[in-house]
Amino acid sequence: MTLRTHDLTLHGRRVRVHEHLPATDDGDEAIVLLHGIAGSAGTWAPVLQRCAGLGRRVLAPDLPGHGDSDAPRTDYGLGAMASIVRDVLAVSGVRHATVVGHSLGGGIAMQFAYQFPEMCDRLVLVGSAGLGPEVSPVLRATALPGAPVFLALTVNRWTLALARAVAGVGRRLGGSLKSETRELAGHFGSLADPGRRRAFLAIARSLIDLRGQRASAVEKLYLAESVPMLLVWGARDPLIPAAHGRRTATLLPDSRLTVLENVKHFPHVADPDGFCLLLNEFVSGTTPARLTLDDVVARLLAG
Repeated sequence: MTLRTHDLTLHGRRVRVHEHLPATDDGDEAIVLLHGIAGSAGTWAPVLQRCAGLGRRVLAPDLPGHGDSDAPRTDYGLGAMASIVRDVLAVSGVRHATVVGHSLGGGIAMQFAYQFPEMCDRLVLVGSAGLGPEVSPVLRATALPGAPVFLALTVNRWTLALARAVAGVGRRLGGSLKSETRELAGHFGSLADPGRRRAFLAIARSLIDLRGQRASAVEKLYLAESVPMLLVWGARDPLIPAAHGRRTATLLPDSRLTVLENVKHFPHVADPDGFCLLLNEFVSGTTPARLTLDDVVARLLAG
C-alpha cells in the first residue's frame, strides 16, 4: 500500500490530492472521497489508512477553498465543484469512480452523477446535504446579513489560539474530546483563514437560507435509480437529520441504508473500521452502473 500527497494545477489553481495506491493497478476505476463544508481531505485520513482492504485506488482531494487547495474568489456552486472533481479524476487517469460524499460532499457527489453519469459507477452518501430542507440552525444563520462580520470576530487567529490554550489545559487535567468533536472543532477552526471563510460563506449562502437547504436532489433521484447507492448516517446527527437518509431509501428501494447508533455527523471518523467494512462490502457486492448518454435521455423522457 502506498499513500501519497501531491498537487494538481487546474485552470491555473492548485488542488491538493491525497491518494492511496493499491499494490496492483486497478485500471481506470477508483474511489473518490469528497469532504464536507469547511473540511478537508484530512477528514478521510482514518479511511485512507485502512484502504488496503478496498483493493483499489482511492483519491481524496481538498476541494477549492478548503484544506491546502487554493481559495480564489470564484464560483463555489455545486456544479463548479462537481466539474473540479471531474477534472481531478480525468487528469489522474480515472474514467470511472465510486463517488463517496460526506455532508456538502454528498451534494457534490449527486451533482457529479447528474453532470457526468458516464463516470459515476456508484454513489455513497454520508450524512449528505441536498436531500431535504432541514438543517442545523447554526448553518441557517449563515444567511443572516451580519454573518461575515460575526465569523471574522469570533473565528480568527487570536480566538483560535485561545481555544487551543484552553484545550491544552483540559488535556493536562486529564480531559479528552471525542473524535467527532475534534473533527467538528477542526472544521470550525479552518474558518480563521480569510480565504476559507469566504469560500464557506459563498457555499453556505448558495445552498441555505433562513428556512433551511434550498438545493435539493430529491426531484432528480429517479435518474440515479440504476446507480448502486449506499446511504450512511449517524442516528444522532445534529446538522443533517438521519430522516433524510431514511426518506431517500424509501424513494430508492434498491439503495442500501445504514444508520449508526451513538454516532453524530462523522460516521467515517467515529467508526472508521466499521465504515470501511461497509464501503468494501458495498463496492465488492455491486455492479458499476456504467451509464451512457442514451440511458440518461431515456430516463429523462420517461421522467
